[in-house]
Amino acid sequence: MTVHKEGDQSFDFPDNWDVSKFDEWSFYRKQFSGIAAANLSCSNCEAEVKCAACGSKRVAGTKGIDFLAIESDAVCWQIEVKDYRKTLESSFAFLADEVALKVRDTLACLVVARTNANDQDEQRLAQRAIGCGRHNVVLHLEQPTANSTLNTRRSQLADVQQRLRQLIKSIDKRARVVDQSTSSSVAWTVTDN
Repeated sequence: MTVHKEGDQSFDFPDNWDVSKFDEWSFYRKQFSGIAAANLSCSNCEAEVKCAACGSKRVAGTKGIDFLAIESDAVCWQIEVKDYRKTLESSFAFLADEVALKVRDTLACLVVARTNANDQDEQRLAQRAIGCGRHNVVLHLEQPTANSTLNTRRSQLADVQQRLRQLIKSIDKRARVVDQSTSSSVAWTVTDN
């Protein structure tokens, strides 16, 4: 198994998989993220969009997933990891939208990285990922202990999964939201460090 760490967790992938921490790629951080500085403007009046609270300019920003894992030349996995066990967060409705943006930006970055990345490994992985016939998306979500019988941990996972599937159905209509207790549907294992 190939072990990669994210926060307080270790992800053990099969040895024959090509796995990389995408959000640490040099191309993503140093070259592609320059797009993030683009200013946003109103589509009606073309005025700059500013934060309602502090007045600062809004920029487009880019986001990337945590792990890019290539199972074979036919299957690419985009894996995002969120661990909220040490927080009081009780609603995860926002997560599906955040993950969808990360998937979109990651795919855009991969298209450009396959020819423009300075790092040959990143260029090779981008080429392999883009060439895969299937792209799977997984959100690994660890939640704090549920304190409500109406809003259980499983129902939270199901709600986020349903929203994620709606948003990225053109990429992966069977996107999954898993945690350590429900991760049997994936080929890797997750343990706490």
